[in-house]
Parts: sequence; C-alpha cells; structure tokens
Amino acid sequence: MCRFMNLCAFLLLGTAASAAEPRVLPTEQTHAWTSTATLAAPEANQAAAADDKHVYAITNSVVAKYDRQTGRRVAVSTGEAQHLNSGFLWDGKLYCAHSNYPKTPELSEIKVLDVESMRLFTFKNFGNFGGSLTWAVRHDGHWWCNFARYGAENQGTFLVKFDAEWKESGRWTYPPAVIGKLGQYSLSGGVLREKHLLVTGHDDPLLFRLRLPGEGTVLELVGLQAVPFTGQGFAADPKTGGLVGINRAKRQVVFAVEK
Repeated sequence: MCRFMNLCAFLLLGTAASAAEPRVLPTEQTHAWTSTATLAAPEANQAAAADDKHVYAITNSVVAKYDRQTGRRVAVSTGEAQHLNSGFLWDGKLYCAHSNYPKTPELSEIKVLDVESMRLFTFKNFGNFGGSLTWAVRHDGHWWCNFARYGAENQGTFLVKFDAEWKESGRWTYPPAVIGKLGQYSLSGGVLREKHLLVTGHDDPLLFRLRLPGEGTVLELVGLQAVPFTGQGFAADPKTGGLVGINRAKRQVVFAVEK
C-alpha cells in the first residue's frame, strides 16, 4: 500500500509539473498562401519588392524596375553591389540588405536605391557585425536587421532591433524548430506583419511565423505556412495587402495572398 501511495503521489506531482510548463507552440502548418500572379524577371534571383506601380527584382549586383501593369522592364540600377539579399520600400526608396558573402570577415550594410534615378548607394555600414545581413525592415520607428550565419554555425543567426539612431535595443536568436529546417543555410527574408515576424529560409516554399518572447532572447515559433515562392527575400505588397517573393529556378516574381 505504501508503494502504491508513493506511486500515486509521484504521478500527481508529474501532472502538476507538466501543467505548470509553458505551452508548446504549434509547429505544424497553419493556413497557407496562394499565388495570384507572376512576373518574368531574369533578376529574380535574390528577392523582390513592389509598390503600387512597379515591381523590383533583385539579384546580387543590380535591381531591375518593372512596370507592374505591363510587365516591361523600365530601368536597372547603377552603383556598386556584391551580394544584395532583400529589399524593403520605405518613404519612396528601396532599402536593400547587402553583404560580401561568401567572403570573410563578413561585412554588412544597407544599400538604398533611389527608385527615380535608380542610383544605388550605401545607407548604413555595419562593418563586421558577426554575420551576413540578409534582411532589414523599418517598423514602428525602429530598424529590424537579421544577421545570418551558415553551416554548422547557423544556429547563431540573430535578429537585432535598432532605434532611429542605430542604438541596439534588443537581440534575439531563433528556436531549434526553425534552425532545424534550414539545412546548412540560414534565414533569407523577413517582414513584420500583424505583431508577428514572418521569415523564410533559403529555398523551401515555407514561411515561419514567430513572435517576440515574453522573456528571454529566443524567438517563439507560432506556426508554419506554405508559400508559393521559394524562400529568399520577400516583401509586403501594398497593392494587394499580401506578399511578393520570387521563384529563383523560374526567374519569376510571385505575388501571394493569404488564404
């Protein structure tokens, strides 16, 4: 009887301990995005962005500007670039994450494109910040920048929040459930949307939905979503309220809305 009572007490304590543990966030796919249109663009190699009238296809060294209605290329950027990674439209200009990947030491900066003159120049130089800048967006008066690490060190990929004067005000890493799906690659694209952080890997049609943790420095995975673009850099589409990404293999810009 004594052993039986001890066993019951043990089980009750185990149940109470389990109930006190944080809720495990879902990692299965929740909802999905569907393609509404595509645009052929040889430069759709690294990322895409769009405004109401134009689409911007981004490859390593140039950004090409396309008429959104006709699909015709109307201009190509000038200015030096080695490895453009993503683009974010803000205040009439396109801000592109840029690095010297795969060279070392890793040097990162934000390039800005004047979409009228199509001149590309440096906006913010991070130097060697500990990773390759793959995406940067401005949200609620702050800059959010992702610095990628690769191979066996990709678990060290980190997100930094900067204020308007570029003072660091927060830094987070990604949970194992995200890093485990990246292989030897890292996170290539990201936007903030409806209080969530949406990020993509290198080549899978999969979007990770995350949120800032209540405490600690590891982002929380909320869920996964299928997307019709193959990883890489993507951006919010102001015309549809959806997203715009790329299919690298087909050299297409892909427009998507949430189902």
